[in-house]
Amino acid sequence: MSAALSLRAAIRAHLVADASLVALLGGPRVHDEPPRAALPPYVVFGDVESLDASGDEAPAQEHALLIEVWSREGGLSETLKLSARVVALLDGAALAVENHRLASLAWVFTDAGRAAEQGFRRAILKFRAVTEPL
Repeated sequence: MSAALSLRAAIRAHLVADASLVALLGGPRVHDEPPRAALPPYVVFGDVESLDASGDEAPAQEHALLIEVWSREGGLSETLKLSARVVALLDGAALAVENHRLASLAWVFTDAGRAAEQGFRRAILKFRAVTEPL
């Protein structure tokens, strides 16, 4: 499995294992793509960009990961509350990534606002990760 896929699987497992986040979402609503006909709140994996970050001594990959947090509340408070929980769970987390070692996982930014679709709210969270093959 690629480093990016393994990393996403580890992130999903970590998020759905958190009782507080699952309660805020109303279930383990962390998806690879937006669920059809399902209303928010939910968390969806966005784009990922992986680059070679190998050094002289070891191969490595750097990943820029986007995670989207969707809500339907009239204001941004639900979206920001969910986003803060995701950031708290992932920023600096030491996750077990299949066939890879996670050297670092860091939050980069949150961009939250109104989404065009049906008045929903969305936050885009960007994380930077570095993995090394085992």
